[in-house]
Amino acid sequence: MSYLIILFLHLLGVITFVGNLLIGLYWKSIAEKKVTRQSIEYTLEGIMRTDKIFTMPGLIVLILFGIGGAAHVGFNLLTTGWIFWSIIMIIISGAAYMGGVLPAQKKILALTKDEDKYTMEQYKVHAKQWNLWGTIALVAPIIAIILMTLKIPD
Repeated sequence: MSYLIILFLHLLGVITFVGNLLIGLYWKSIAEKKVTRQSIEYTLEGIMRTDKIFTMPGLIVLILFGIGGAAHVGFNLLTTGWIFWSIIMIIISGAAYMGGVLPAQKKILALTKDEDKYTMEQYKVHAKQWNLWGTIALVAPIIAIILMTLKIPD
């Protein structure tokens, strides 16, 4: 496979992964403005579904073709600084998502499905966690994009 095809597929993975993270936050903010249990539940189900359809496959494509591209041109993943630190950023993003965002989403979804237990105050407790970990999960790959684009540290 040519390097340009590998690079294209890697960039497609990056766009899909980071783009869906951004879009998820956008839809979350829209649902919060409606302030109804049903709108939050519906939106969260959609966000979690698109994470399975776009975010996770985008991440897999990003990693596979990133490593494949680096191997294709002979870069060492551990000694090429901008690749190494970008990998660290992706690991941080994944850890923040799996350890923080996903548990918060599951708690919010369970809360919105129980009409008797749902309150906006309870939602906000879990939404704060989602916001914190979601910010880390989003900022880390953006740092990786900067490192990859500018080849920092070289």
